[in-house]
Amino acid sequence: MYLDKSIKELHGLLKKKEVTSETLVKEALAKSHDVEEKYNAFVTILDDAKPTEVTEELLSGIPFGVKDNYSTKDVLSTGSSNTLNNYVPFYTATVVQNLFNKGAIMVNKTALDEFGMGGTGTTCHTGPVLNPWSKKRMCAGSSAGSACAVASGVVPYALGSDTGDSIRKPAAFCGIVGYKPTYGMLSRYGLFPFASSLDHCGVLTRSVEDAAIVVDAMKGKDIHDMTSWDSSNIHLEKALTGDVKGKKLFYIKELVDLENYPHAEKELKEHLANFQKTIELAKSLGIEVEGVSIERNLLNALPAVYVILSCAEATSNMSNLTGIIFGPRGKSDKIMEMMMEHRTKGFSPLIKRRFVIGSYILQKENQERYFKNAQRVRRLIVDEMKKLFATYDGLILPVSSGPAKYFDQNDDTIDENTSILEEHLQIGNFGGFPSITIPNGFINNLPVGVNITGNCYNDEMVLNIAYALESHMDYKGQIAREVE
Repeated sequence: MYLDKSIKELHGLLKKKEVTSETLVKEALAKSHDVEEKYNAFVTILDDAKPTEVTEELLSGIPFGVKDNYSTKDVLSTGSSNTLNNYVPFYTATVVQNLFNKGAIMVNKTALDEFGMGGTGTTCHTGPVLNPWSKKRMCAGSSAGSACAVASGVVPYALGSDTGDSIRKPAAFCGIVGYKPTYGMLSRYGLFPFASSLDHCGVLTRSVEDAAIVVDAMKGKDIHDMTSWDSSNIHLEKALTGDVKGKKLFYIKELVDLENYPHAEKELKEHLANFQKTIELAKSLGIEVEGVSIERNLLNALPAVYVILSCAEATSNMSNLTGIIFGPRGKSDKIMEMMMEHRTKGFSPLIKRRFVIGSYILQKENQERYFKNAQRVRRLIVDEMKKLFATYDGLILPVSSGPAKYFDQNDDTIDENTSILEEHLQIGNFGGFPSITIPNGFINNLPVGVNITGNCYNDEMVLNIAYALESHMDYKGQIAREVE
């Protein structure tokens, strides 16, 4: 078996002709079917995927997975929604095409929460994605299928998208790396839009180096995406030196000090203690780490601001899903009835609730109170982060309040104060900041993660700090194993 290796290891084997691209494709397809049967990670498995020529490009001849909210020409692209269950695009998303241009081979389309609007991996139209560490637990979402595929060793990397934490939290729960670059480094052309001001393309891998290699291959200014920018002076892989002496990180005291969780249960206590060990590791590498306080009211506003803005933007973005232009049409001779049937029967209850919320927020009489106020609070949050980034190189925090949740577990069962600990990754989307999650040990034999977020355009520094920490841990390249 080869696909549990890193990209550079695979490329070396291919160049030495110790393995062929055809062998890797066959292995990836066989593993895809096995993982689909066990964990329900895919919408489509491309059994007709073909090997490619092996060149000097590190990704040439190597299979990868694509989240099913990326448009792929002539390949079913559903967004994990019944409203697009027969949609086959006529064009390919820019970042996917950039990988094709490097000789990479798409072997599957991965399942996600419907249109990326969920954090559980349970609202895919093909059914819930199970965590490869425990079938009783979630992968989180929305990039659940991509996280499951990479953690299971199906492919060395898979594309994800991240609007609130949809790459970085599944990475933590599956024991792998999840990276979303600065907003606009990766073109969003061909990514089904959820909330355009928050949406980021990104990648899930089993090492920081692999994440750097893949994003180096995907990035670049795109005439089809006016928010993209020229990142030709950024070289992520080359920046991974491991030299972090003199760097400064901060954490938010209100989120990680145990005294703020008077009813904390064992998992949360162990998770925060584990995080403190990582802080000590960072200090031993020459990184200065300090705790800072942020006004609690501002932190408490995070979830509400995210819901308001994301629902409003989603309602606008998805108004074209009528069943008239594409998707299965409703059965009626009248246009309005046809669209109503399509949207009523096609969307899951979660999506419909979000559209109702978004429509209410965008009504003229409600915009000032909800939408514009949320925009103002978003600006306050981003300004606070920018102020801190003027002093510090990055923010370091644990991902969530512990390991993956059970499918029947209510978030409130851990501690009433942990909601912000579960939602803080949204900060990276509010500001378009580069943000990466890496494995950070185990709680009850299940993986947990730590996240590093930095200022816009400082991707090289953020990844190098993550690389330095990863290099002194034992979790790089790990493959999931069922523990319960």
